[in-house]
Amino acid sequence: MHYMKYFLKQMHDFSGKILYINLIAMTAIGLLEGVGVLLLVPMINKSGLMNLGSSNLSFSQLFDFFDRIPSAFGLPLILSMYVLIVTGQSLLNRQVKVRNVRIHQKFLKHLRMDTYSSLLNSNWEFYLRKRKTDIINILTTEIAKAAGGTKAFLQFAASLLFTIIQIGLAFILSPSITLFVLTSGGLLIFLNRKFLKRSLSLGNRNYELQRQYLAGVTDDMNGMKDLKSNTLEHSRMNWFTQVTNGIEEEQVEYTRLKATSQLYYKVASAILIAGFILLTFHLFLAQAGQLMIVIVVFSRLWPRVTNIQSSLEQIATNLPSLKAVLELQKECKNAQEFNSIEDKKEQMEISRSITCHNIYFRYENQKDFALQNISITIPSNQMTAFAGRSGAGKSTLIDLLMGLNKPEKGNILVDGSPLMEPKIQSLRQEISYVPQDPFLFNTSIRENLNLTMPEASDEQLWEALEFSSAVEFVHKLPHGLDTSIGDRGIKLSGGERQRLVLARAILKKPSILILDEATSALDRDNERNIQQAIEQLKGKITIIVIAHRLSTMRNADQMIVLENGKVVHQGRFKQITIDKKTV
Repeated sequence: MHYMKYFLKQMHDFSGKILYINLIAMTAIGLLEGVGVLLLVPMINKSGLMNLGSSNLSFSQLFDFFDRIPSAFGLPLILSMYVLIVTGQSLLNRQVKVRNVRIHQKFLKHLRMDTYSSLLNSNWEFYLRKRKTDIINILTTEIAKAAGGTKAFLQFAASLLFTIIQIGLAFILSPSITLFVLTSGGLLIFLNRKFLKRSLSLGNRNYELQRQYLAGVTDDMNGMKDLKSNTLEHSRMNWFTQVTNGIEEEQVEYTRLKATSQLYYKVASAILIAGFILLTFHLFLAQAGQLMIVIVVFSRLWPRVTNIQSSLEQIATNLPSLKAVLELQKECKNAQEFNSIEDKKEQMEISRSITCHNIYFRYENQKDFALQNISITIPSNQMTAFAGRSGAGKSTLIDLLMGLNKPEKGNILVDGSPLMEPKIQSLRQEISYVPQDPFLFNTSIRENLNLTMPEASDEQLWEALEFSSAVEFVHKLPHGLDTSIGDRGIKLSGGERQRLVLARAILKKPSILILDEATSALDRDNERNIQQAIEQLKGKITIIVIAHRLSTMRNADQMIVLENGKVVHQGRFKQITIDKKTV
C-alpha cells in the first residue's frame, strides 16, 4: 500500500489536474457504457424480436418515453442514441489513453531526472563504495520498470472505476444477485492472493539477474584485451550461459505465473457464470429482461476484475525496481555534496597558497590512515611536484586538494580560509585535472574538446592542440576535428588520448593545472615538447604534478616526496637526495 500511495503522490505532483481529469473521464466512460447496456432492453423490445418484460425492472420508468414513440421512429432513435453513446465513450477513451501515456512519461522523466541529479550531486566517497554497473542498471533498466508500475496503476484505476460503476448498475438491477456474485468473486480473489506474492518474488529475482548480467558484461567489455590475452573466453562463456539460463527461466516462470493466473480466473468465471444463471432461475426468480441485463453487465465486468488482478501482479513485479530506485536516491541524498549542480559559484582567485595543516585521512572501513600528519604549502603560480612509490598516497592527497574527499583530521586552507562546501565548487571551477588514465567520450575530437568550452572557436581548439603536441596526428585523421574516436578513444593510441585530454584541460584556461602521470604514455620527444609548453605556464598558473620520471620534476619550484602516507622530503629538486626506488 505504501508504494501504491507513492505512485499516486508522484502522479499528483507531476501531472496535477491531468490525473483527476482522467479519473473523471474514466468515470464518465463507465457511466456511458452502463447507459449503453440499459438501452438494450428498449432496443430489443422495439425491434419486435422479443419482449423482455421491462415493466418489472427497477428502472422501467426510464423507458416510458420510448413506449410513447411509434416503433417506426423509436428503434432508429434508440439506435442513434446508442451510436452516440459509443462514439462519445470511444472519444473519451482515446483522450484518456493519450493522457495516461503523458502521465506515465512524466513520471518516467521525473524518476530519471531526480535520480541522475542525485547521482551528480553525490560525493566521491559514494562512488568509491558503489559498483558502477549497479548504478547503470538502475538508470537504464530499473527506472523504466519502476515507471511501468505507473502504467499498471493507471490501468488498475481505470478497471477499478469501471468495476465500481458496473457493480452499482448491477445493484440497481438486482441486489441479491449482485451480492451473490461479489461474494463469489471476492472469495476467488482472496484464494488467489498467492499470485501477488509470487509476482513480488519473481520481481526480486529478475532485478538480481539483470544486475549480475549487466555487471558481468560490462566487466568483460572493459577487460576484453586481458580476457583474450589470457584465454579466458571459455570461463566467461560458462558464466554468461549460467546467467542467461537464469534469465530465461525467470521469464518463462513469470509467463507461466500470468498464464496460470488467467487460467484460474477464466475457469472460475465460467463456473461462476454457469452457477449464477442456474441459481438466478431457481433461487432469485429473475425476469427475462432483468436476467439478460445482469448477464451482460457481469460478462463485461468480469474481464475488468481479471485486469485488476493482472495490474496488481504487474505492480508487485515492478516493486523491487521501484525500491531499488528509491534506495539509490536515498543513498545519494545522504551522500549529497552540494545543494544543486545548478547553484551559482563565485569565482575564486588564489593569490597566495593552498595549505594542508596536520591532515589525516583514511578510506571508509579502513583501519590504517592513507595519509598521516600532512602539513604542506602549495604556493600559487608555481609548480609543485609529488613523488613516491605506488600507494604512497599521492593521488589520495590530490583528491583531498580538489575537495573530492574530506580529511578526518586537520584542515585544508585556501589563502588562509578553510576549504568548506561553498568554496569547493568554486575551487573546482578553477581546476583542470588530467588523470593517468585519460577519459574520452565516444564522439568526435571537437565534441570532446568542447566539453570544457562549448563556445570555443576552431582557432582556440587548434591552439590547445598545439600546446599538447596533438596538431600533427589530428591533421592526419580522416575528418580532422570531426573524426569519431570510438569508445573511450579506443581508435587512438594511449599517447594520443593523453594529449587530447591535456588539450581539453588547457582549453578551459584554468588557474590550477593538475597532472596525474599525464605524460606517462608519451614518448620522449612529445614529453619534452609538453614540458616546454608547461614551462611557459610557470608564473601564470598553479601547476601540480604527480610523476615517476625525474625529468618531469626537474623544473619544479617545489618537490614533495611521500612514503606510506607521510611526507619524507620537501624542497627544491636539487636540494633533495632522491632514492630512485621511491619514484
